Amino acid sequence: MLSFYDRPQRLCDGVSRRECLRIGGLGALGLSLPGLLQARQAQAMPASPAAPHGGKARSCIMLFMLGGPPQHDTWDPKPEAPVEIRGDLKPIETNVPGILVNELMPNVAKVMDKVCVLRALSTKDNAHSSSGYWVLTGTPHTPMNSENARPGAPNNWPCLGAVVKQLRPERSGLPAAITLPEHIWNTGGIPWPGQDAGWLGRQADPWLLMCDPSEQGFQIPGLSLPSEVPSPRFAERQSLLNSLDERFQSARSESGYDSYRQQVCDLLAAPKARQAFQLDQESDAVRDRYGRNRFGQSVLLARRMVEAGVSLVQVNWTRAKDDTNDSPAWDTHRQNAYHLKKTLMPTMDQAYSALLEDLDQRGLLDETLVVWVGEFGRSPKINGGGGRDHWGYVFSGALAGAGIRGGQVHGASDAIGGNPKEGRVQPHDLSATIFHCLGMSPDTELHDPFGRPMVLSRGEVIRSIF
Repeated sequence: MLSFYDRPQRLCDGVSRRECLRIGGLGALGLSLPGLLQARQAQAMPASPAAPHGGKARSCIMLFMLGGPPQHDTWDPKPEAPVEIRGDLKPIETNVPGILVNELMPNVAKVMDKVCVLRALSTKDNAHSSSGYWVLTGTPHTPMNSENARPGAPNNWPCLGAVVKQLRPERSGLPAAITLPEHIWNTGGIPWPGQDAGWLGRQADPWLLMCDPSEQGFQIPGLSLPSEVPSPRFAERQSLLNSLDERFQSARSESGYDSYRQQVCDLLAAPKARQAFQLDQESDAVRDRYGRNRFGQSVLLARRMVEAGVSLVQVNWTRAKDDTNDSPAWDTHRQNAYHLKKTLMPTMDQAYSALLEDLDQRGLLDETLVVWVGEFGRSPKINGGGGRDHWGYVFSGALAGAGIRGGQVHGASDAIGGNPKEGRVQPHDLSATIFHCLGMSPDTELHDPFGRPMVLSRGEVIRSIF
């Protein structure tokens, strides 16, 4: 299912915006959707155009590892540390001499020459919601260490996808930014802040696809015409609407209604837009290579989207159906090694390595930035339940493609993986680097609802990794 998720406000007829924006309800041409798109646009804030900044990336795929992956058991193994720090898992060599990764990353080890590891990311924030907000927006949460923080002012800085959607034009009938397969939420269904357009206005919200691309016969409702509306009939309805519009031309021109109706029609009529979602066009071998699971097929879908023209796709690692509240997703408070071996690492290793290989083979890696990151890391010392706890002081991430020099490590943590030793990178530095790759100067100005200029990022581009 494809859904647009907004704050649950009600329209004048009592129907929620959330339900009205559900694309499956377009039905007989989506005649109500243009008005809703127009309502969003009315809240748009003026923005300065993005200045050319030398970035190579046409697109970005951001893989967000919900829960906080353990740096010791992924990108920053500590083989010389005591067992209570290094754990039971061992490091392995990669195809780049001197760079080690965890033994549960054999496929990633083969493509390390394409990857730049960041080993000194840091927020000093140990709460999922607030640390995640900083990573997703490039702006610290107020206050820090706030668990179960909710969206809204003063923590309503636009997410990276919203900024891209505001500044990048849509291509091929598709929006500039899409998030899938689910939004990020804490136990109890509490959504994190930092996933929408915030003060930019809802017209800049990334599209949220609530879906499971691994389901048999997967398709997104609403991205094809109903069986009772073949293409000729669709064209006739468009012609009829155009005729009716002539009677209301002045009113429609002033309101901008036509452009929003056209956006809906373009989405329905554009073959390239619809084809981007048709995973059955991929060979069984390709689908198997990514992994026949929700995350793996979501990553494959992301590749198809950037290929079709989407500028930024965020793929969230979300909770599995059998995840427990004491260790959901990458939040391994208990039995860290067990969860890593059973599901987390094999699934991630397969999908991430497949994405890099696939993009490279298609000639897309040079123009696609791939970001691998979570909201924080895990504690150096393994706790009494065999798990690792929240740790924002230092954690790891990875960048690939778009002019990033592969086969390198930027920054370092200390001997136990507890604090940055050198090359510290904060989330606003990461966001500045992402914008730089996309050809957007971090100094580009947006304007808040009061007309005040706000730059995209106050961080520093990590120039040494290019």
